Amino acid sequence: MSDVRVGPADDADRYLSTDLLVWFDEPPTEPTERVLDGIPEDGRFAAHVDDADERWYAGVYPLTLTVPGPRKSLRQLPVAGLTWVGVHPDERRRGVLTAMLHDHFERTRDGDWSGLSVLHASEPAIYGRHGYGIASWETRLTLSRGATLTAPGLDEAASAIRTRLTNASDEGIGERLRQVALRVGATHLGAVVRERALYDQFARDNAQSIRDREPQRFLFAQLDGEDVGYAWFRRTPKWDDDQPQGTVAVIEMVGTPAAELALLRRLVDLDLTTSVKVRGRSVDDRIVAWVGSPRTVLGGVTDSLWVRLVDLPKALTARGYAAACDVVLDVDDARAPWNSGRWRLTVDDDGAATVERTDADADVRLSTQTLASAYLGARSLVAQRDSGLLTELRAGATDELDAALRTLVAPVGAVGF
Repeated sequence: MSDVRVGPADDADRYLSTDLLVWFDEPPTEPTERVLDGIPEDGRFAAHVDDADERWYAGVYPLTLTVPGPRKSLRQLPVAGLTWVGVHPDERRRGVLTAMLHDHFERTRDGDWSGLSVLHASEPAIYGRHGYGIASWETRLTLSRGATLTAPGLDEAASAIRTRLTNASDEGIGERLRQVALRVGATHLGAVVRERALYDQFARDNAQSIRDREPQRFLFAQLDGEDVGYAWFRRTPKWDDDQPQGTVAVIEMVGTPAAELALLRRLVDLDLTTSVKVRGRSVDDRIVAWVGSPRTVLGGVTDSLWVRLVDLPKALTARGYAAACDVVLDVDDARAPWNSGRWRLTVDDDGAATVERTDADADVRLSTQTLASAYLGARSLVAQRDSGLLTELRAGATDELDAALRTLVAPVGAVGF
């Protein structure tokens, strides 16, 4: 095993060059700090292998995640968003990633992150081995131009909303997006909200990001002069036999139900286009109900947000529960051994939990990954029990735990970070 030392990244140029090597991206035309300005300097980390130059890197974004609250309510928590993860090709299979993640877990455990780390997985098998579980799924939808969106219960509210087109270069666009995301995200399970610097970075275009497409656009939905939603999109022009075949790619759409209906009706009516592609939607998304049949719009379903319970008692008490329960969990966590062992999860009638170490006999034996996958209430532990992914030691204990964790609706797809 190599000697791996992890610490803050002190060379921004090397940090970026390692990222470009691992992801084999085209070199940016902007200065290094301009490329990196969405990642706080204290959120950039690097590893040295056998005292060599930095050979690994990672970044941590401060994010806000909407999780279940007590009795079917919701609450927003600060979480550590792991990103920019890569290992120099010369150092693979030498324990560098394991050392990096262990360092990340310890920093997250000691920080103000509600005991949670989250990510989007480029290679799912890797992160599953380190205790991350798929906590939400997302769909990608394609609507034809002029698609009819039927929602009689929302028509009056949607008609009161005005939509306004805004350019990415407009002053204060990042903060405007963030404020909408924070307000709307509070009512959407699984919603992830970035910090302003990251909205600013992602909204900024350059020659590389545009290519043969237009600059990014923002369509804001307003009610009585207040922003209640936005559609973040970009159009790509195309002509075939002298007929317009342009596409609208919706990067994000955030809003109240009425705001999203008003935004989508505007998007499917844009000139010189034939389709609107919307990504990051829930598996039981309202858009499917508005068009009437999933056959006409539904694309693939894929994993969205991965959650890691870094500090198990802190994470389990940070969320609320839908029903009372009293269950002893025997948790296996090889990557964060402080989580391993037996924990008594007690939820009172108000949906608040206490989690304590116990010597009592276990009711359910499971991995931290299995528990993480159920954290947002989307994954049935009963189904995972029947699939052999956890062991029930007391009859009915899995049903009891599942009823406490489950939610009425599926989480929304998480925005990229």
